[in-house]
Amino acid sequence: MISGATTAQPIATWGVRSNAREEPAWVRLGLIVIALSFLTLFLFIPLGTVFYEGLKKGWGAYLAAVTHSDAIDAIKLTLMAAAIAVPLNAAFGLAAAWAITKFEFRGKQVLITLIDLPFSVSPVISGLVYMLMFGAQGWLGPWLNEHDIKIVFALPGIVLATIFVTVPFIARELIPLMEAQGKAQEEAAATLGAGGFQTFWHVTLPRVKWGLLYGVVLCNARAMGEFGAVSVVSGHIRGATNTMTLHVEILYNEYQFSAAFAVASLLASLALLTLAAKTFIEWKHGREVAS
Repeated sequence: MISGATTAQPIATWGVRSNAREEPAWVRLGLIVIALSFLTLFLFIPLGTVFYEGLKKGWGAYLAAVTHSDAIDAIKLTLMAAAIAVPLNAAFGLAAAWAITKFEFRGKQVLITLIDLPFSVSPVISGLVYMLMFGAQGWLGPWLNEHDIKIVFALPGIVLATIFVTVPFIARELIPLMEAQGKAQEEAAATLGAGGFQTFWHVTLPRVKWGLLYGVVLCNARAMGEFGAVSVVSGHIRGATNTMTLHVEILYNEYQFSAAFAVASLLASLALLTLAAKTFIEWKHGREVAS
């Protein structure tokens, strides 16, 4: 069987290049030039422009913009919304991935479709749905007003909108990972008398920890950079419901371009930190797999 497999391999790849290095030099060079040109035009130049425009008037103006009371409130609100939304999505993603990959039940495909729904629905639409439900003229609006409960134009609405747009990231990272790992180790643990929680904590979670962290990093980046859904439910109240993205929009619309780019550079810095964290997780996971 082994010798047959080894002799069949050259026949299967006969006439097909098996290594990208065997391509002509001009092909490799052309692909590299195209890739670098695309990245330069659509990534490096815009990113550099954000920092350049933010620092254009000097460090004094930059620090004044990012330490302004409205900017501080926007930063706090952004971090608070992410701090609430990301753990909730992590819990949901773990539960959904566990259910989908380890059990068979009715409605399984419906659940998978619902997890993917935020990818296909515009964030603005989701914000409008929350307005329809919780707004002053919405379905639950009169009852909420009677009991002095604020959802839209307040922190709860911003958190709900953030949760909706970030739902798929952790679940979609864990589902294929758990499917690839299979059920053998969980079944072995159950055979040895381990309970459901013990199996999850000691068998499943250690095997998916890097995928979970990867999903959390992406979820957090999306949560802090959300604009559309949050814009609809926030009300744009200065110092109260403006996140960093909304604060940047207001500054830009008021022709405070340097201040707008200064705050935007904080978001860009968060994106770079996210990229660094993502790269570290991939490197760490690769080392564990190799060992």
